Amino acid sequence: MSTIGVIAGDGVGPEVVRHGLAALDVVAHRHGLVFDRVPFDLGAERYLRTGEVLPDSVMEELRKCDVLYLGAVGDPRVPPGVLEKGLLLKLRFGFHQYINLRPVRLYPGVETPIKGKGPSDIDMVVVRENNEDLYVGAGGFTYKGTPEEVAIQTSINTRAGVERCLRYAFNLARTRAVARVFGALSQADRDSGKRGQVTLVAKTNVLTFAHDLWMRAFTEVSRDYPEIKPDYNHVDACCMRMVTNPERYDVIATTNMFGDIITDLGAVLQGGMGLAASGNLNPDRTAPSMFEPVHGSAPDIAGKGIANPIAAILSAAMMLDHLEAAAAADDLRRAVAQVLNSKGPRTPDLGGTATTNDVGNAVLAALGG
Repeated sequence: MSTIGVIAGDGVGPEVVRHGLAALDVVAHRHGLVFDRVPFDLGAERYLRTGEVLPDSVMEELRKCDVLYLGAVGDPRVPPGVLEKGLLLKLRFGFHQYINLRPVRLYPGVETPIKGKGPSDIDMVVVRENNEDLYVGAGGFTYKGTPEEVAIQTSINTRAGVERCLRYAFNLARTRAVARVFGALSQADRDSGKRGQVTLVAKTNVLTFAHDLWMRAFTEVSRDYPEIKPDYNHVDACCMRMVTNPERYDVIATTNMFGDIITDLGAVLQGGMGLAASGNLNPDRTAPSMFEPVHGSAPDIAGKGIANPIAAILSAAMMLDHLEAAAAADDLRRAVAQVLNSKGPRTPDLGGTATTNDVGNAVLAALGG
């Protein structure tokens, strides 16, 4: 039995998590999986009610879980940064979730804003370092609030942190390459020769200290994976090429800050935030990993019943992968693919008029639940 800590969170979070859990129940029953779901009262309402964000006692209760399933965090009634730093970053750093994994996959039946590109062109994974860089919070203010104010935010990069991120990316590229060999190579793969590739995205020509470390580590780690092609892009070039030639990318490895930016671009390529899933991984399994849709709390549509639940359902599939229940995870992805490719109900973010319930129920129907 695996324990899932459920943090429904703010805004549309509870609306989409409900459907992710419903889909999870169906595949769990089918595959003989047993989950103990433990709800946690965390987010804006708790903060507004008690002034607490994430007490240490609750942190220790969360630590007992195998995985965490998060809906969303953020509320306009709470000052910026309070929940993001006090909850999200505290979990990511405290549980050593040092990999942020963001698949970027265009499903058949979904339109991308990139003219002339289709599902065979847009299939990549971004491996974002998740515990270092500017997000560490090193820095401060001098003369704050005066005309002489100085603000410093320092990027922290360690060899150990960089290397473990890069090794995760190369191992993932190796796994994807094997899957292609035993599956059907896409036309884009055949055209580009992309069988197993890791692209480092950094800015070595300007950030000559931190990103020199990234490049040296990348070069050295790549020697341990001779079957994987190493590639490099400056981050600005990557942003252009993701739009003009997304088929050139397989696995992207990048820093915390740059990863935060290019993964949102990736979400647009795959049809929008409503389809974008993510995992904050502790690959060493010394603490729980956390899975969440990336669309945030979307307070402008909260309570309207029109949020897209697919990203939450795909995040649940990633959670199943982490729990080594790959067959159940594949069932969820196949059901999502069936709904999207059959022109089933679509929420407004995908140009439709369907409700959250309509789409969630369509996925359940595709699962046979």
